[in-house]
Amino acid sequence: MLNHITIMGRLTRDPELRYTQSQIPVASFTVACERDYAAGGGDRETDFIDCVAWRSTAEFVSKYFRKGGMVVASGRLQSRRWTDKDNNKRTSWEILADSCYFGESKRDSENSSYQRQTQQPGGYQRSSRAPDRGVDVTPPQQFQELDDDDGELPF
Repeated sequence: MLNHITIMGRLTRDPELRYTQSQIPVASFTVACERDYAAGGGDRETDFIDCVAWRSTAEFVSKYFRKGGMVVASGRLQSRRWTDKDNNKRTSWEILADSCYFGESKRDSENSSYQRQTQQPGGYQRSSRAPDRGVDVTPPQQFQELDDDDGELPF
């Protein structure tokens, strides 16, 4: 069986670090992940995914990540069944994060106004704040056909 999930999104709040009775660190945080498509041409929907990290991963997350920061969390999806105060059976889904990574550079995270990237011809993206150094990154539009009449090509 395989149960592996990786998500990337922004933290909705600062991670909450707690300790168990045996002093094992555990961090809880929620990641907002925007969907890849917009239903009916409107705005994209956002999923809010609860995550839990333990031990050194929990300490790392609580030390280096803050609300609004981009995080990549990787681990397994797990469900918890519980009964609420009205005696209703409930199920919660969360990611048990084995590892967390920075989803953006430090420079980007320190910049309070995230600048949008502009789409370039050929599918390349260039940041709107990147300096233009006169380098053409547009891929060639046509390929030149090779002539193998002299039999020099090995295939």
